[in-house]
Amino acid sequence: MAEGKIIKALSGFYYVKSNDTIFQCRGRGVFRKNNITPLVGDNVVFTAENDREGYIMEIKERENELVRPPIANVDQAILIFSAKDPEFSPHLLDRFLVIIESYQIKPIIVITKIDLANSDELLNIKQYAKAYEKIGYDVLLTSSKNEIGLEDIYPLLENKITVFAGQSGVGKSSLLNALQPELNLETKAISKHLGRGKHTTRHVELLEIGNGLVADTPGFSSLDFSNIEAEELTYCYPEMKERFANCKFRGCLHDKEPHCAIKEAVETGEIKEFRYNHYLLFLKEIQQRKPRY
Repeated sequence: MAEGKIIKALSGFYYVKSNDTIFQCRGRGVFRKNNITPLVGDNVVFTAENDREGYIMEIKERENELVRPPIANVDQAILIFSAKDPEFSPHLLDRFLVIIESYQIKPIIVITKIDLANSDELLNIKQYAKAYEKIGYDVLLTSSKNEIGLEDIYPLLENKITVFAGQSGVGKSSLLNALQPELNLETKAISKHLGRGKHTTRHVELLEIGNGLVADTPGFSSLDFSNIEAEELTYCYPEMKERFANCKFRGCLHDKEPHCAIKEAVETGEIKEFRYNHYLLFLKEIQQRKPRY
């Protein structure tokens, strides 16, 4: 038996790369029986029936797994947001950051289409970038059209599995094409009526870019916090996580409780008010979530 990594899943087939050969594999029937689904990114043991086909026999233990997109063993997530068309949304970015932080995956923020922004819009973007950098996030400003900032992305990809994620229409496929032109990924213009792009990615696949593996994932129209409890939300905010031990009350949710270290940090400007406001919105959303039975 041989070992390899699933780099694509499509129509019930799993494409396993072992050394420099890709095998089209089926999963064992026992996986279906035990409600186990092989995922892109899985390290697997497989049997090769010939030099191109085989069966997956074993899935190695996963470091992590995402539900949407369905992918395993992710090292980092590059969250792609556009400066314009669609407009940059700190609220949506914070939603993505919370989701990624909840999986303990490193987020990197990439803001695309800076060539479309006027001077005031660009200044606004840079102010937000500075705020996120202060928290500890890497932030890159890029333009696929003008090839700005692309050289800063390659080193980040080396020897890692990276998820590219973001709202539809922000330019994920355009950025991947700019990083590796021979990919020729399909791109579509923004719908002026809806204000968002049409989905161009239909399945999850790991692409070899910059000595690493990159997953171009389907665009997201909504993100919920179904796997995050109210008490866990603080841990998804690095600037809160490092301060909440100073709150007077154990289990403080930093909302209506007195002597809260987080609220004090917001008042002094150590925590940005927009980040805290988003936290309160997310907290309320989690608290109002219908219980699961």
